[in-house]
Amino acid sequence: MSTVMSPSPEVQQPATGVGEHRVMMDNVSWETYEGLLAALADSSAPRLTYDRGMLEIMSPLRKHERPNRVLARVVHLLAEEWGIECEDLGSTTFRRRESKQGVEPDSCFYVQNVERIRGERELDLRVDPPPDLVIEVEITSPLVNKLPIYAGLGVPEIWVTDGSEVRILRLAAGKYRATEKSRALPPLTASVLSGFLAQSKTINTLAWTKMVREWALQGIKGKG
Repeated sequence: MSTVMSPSPEVQQPATGVGEHRVMMDNVSWETYEGLLAALADSSAPRLTYDRGMLEIMSPLRKHERPNRVLARVVHLLAEEWGIECEDLGSTTFRRRESKQGVEPDSCFYVQNVERIRGERELDLRVDPPPDLVIEVEITSPLVNKLPIYAGLGVPEIWVTDGSEVRILRLAAGKYRATEKSRALPPLTASVLSGFLAQSKTINTLAWTKMVREWALQGIKGKG
């Protein structure tokens, strides 16, 4: 990889942990970033975050991917039980050349705007909406802050977890603020999400799935 980097990039020492392996490079050109995206197009890892010359390369490990898949499963189960159409675009790359920023979420979903991106085509954020919901797992601290990038894209809601607690961040006046309730999937709350995540570690998958579905049915009654 180093052979395609821009001349003399400054490389920070990798941040290692039980959840992720992170490396940051500075002075990386937009063309190099796009070249790396093309080279890694058929790979689900590593994930790249680019912000005006700074490039973070993050390789997720099992402790990172597990809460990501658990929370994504919650979205699918609730959408199914509540009869909500949603589109799971996984870790799709979202980038804007004009702002020289790009990001790959751990998972992302179109819920409210699902009909606007229906069909197999490349998304163009100049005309298409951003995802309605993004999931970000941060076992170790990111080397490049993704929140300003997501704010610039206009992503309205982010679920952030350290593998134990889940926080719901909602975009307001260009900044993310913690909130208890989800706008993408009401009446879901951060406390309920944290509970689902904790329970997924202590009971088997079938029992956990049944528990989430039963909560969803109660949620329908609550909404009614």
